[in-house]
Amino acid sequence: MKQHTGMVGRLATLRLLAQRFAFLTLVMASFALMLLGKADTVLVERFRVFVDDAVTPVLQVMSRPAAAVSSVFNAIHDLAALRAENVRLTEENVRLMHWQTVARELDNENRALRAQLNFLPGPEAAFITARVIGDTGGAFVHSMLLNAGTRDGIRKGQAVIAGENLVGRIAEVGDRSARILLLTDINSHIPVVIEGSHAKAILTGDNSDRARLNYLAPNSAAVPGNRVVTSGHGGAFPPGLPVGVIASAQDGIVRVEPFVHRYQLDYVTVVDYGLPGVLPSDLPDK
Repeated sequence: MKQHTGMVGRLATLRLLAQRFAFLTLVMASFALMLLGKADTVLVERFRVFVDDAVTPVLQVMSRPAAAVSSVFNAIHDLAALRAENVRLTEENVRLMHWQTVARELDNENRALRAQLNFLPGPEAAFITARVIGDTGGAFVHSMLLNAGTRDGIRKGQAVIAGENLVGRIAEVGDRSARILLLTDINSHIPVVIEGSHAKAILTGDNSDRARLNYLAPNSAAVPGNRVVTSGHGGAFPPGLPVGVIASAQDGIVRVEPFVHRYQLDYVTVVDYGLPGVLPSDLPDK
């Protein structure tokens, strides 16, 4: 019994000493590791790499549940977005079906009215797509050079469009090239009409980025935002070609912002509407 009691006492004393000197031991161990790290950085780096390699598989296993949860949340978010997109597309499809029905009704009505009026449609327009190969724009001229000419069927006065918007007309034609006179050039004068008010005017360029409306009636409603289209007068262009939108109307000066600017032109379409035009052709009479 006494022997057992003595052993317990010694163990308690050792535990007490260990608790007292534990902090000091940790400080000394840290200091030793610091000295070792300063003395042999290669060894410490290898040890750190070894620890990283050993811990990486554990971290990968621990990260899989988090990645799985994140994937589930992303899937839920995507499903919600797809549902909203599906609802939007369904509504849009309903609207398009409605407008398709309206368009068919208008087409049938148009056909019936043309039949009653014995309407004779004009000749179908022929067109050539050409690439802009030169911009001679500057302070005194707004024109561009095309890589197509008379051998391709281009002649003076033909309309030049980008998309559905008028950008100018053919002013000079060579065998392999042609020059566009842009709407903003000072030599450009095009009969136009303001949509809505049906006010007629002449769109005149002045070598600025915005052409102006001349010969507009004083009581004409020229409101910024109104579209300007060709009127068809003079036999230069067919009616209804989009030209631009009224940008400003101040002090009797109405400015039109073209739908297409010259720096946006890479490819254009030269259209022959079968109209006599306002510019004489250089082609010999047949």
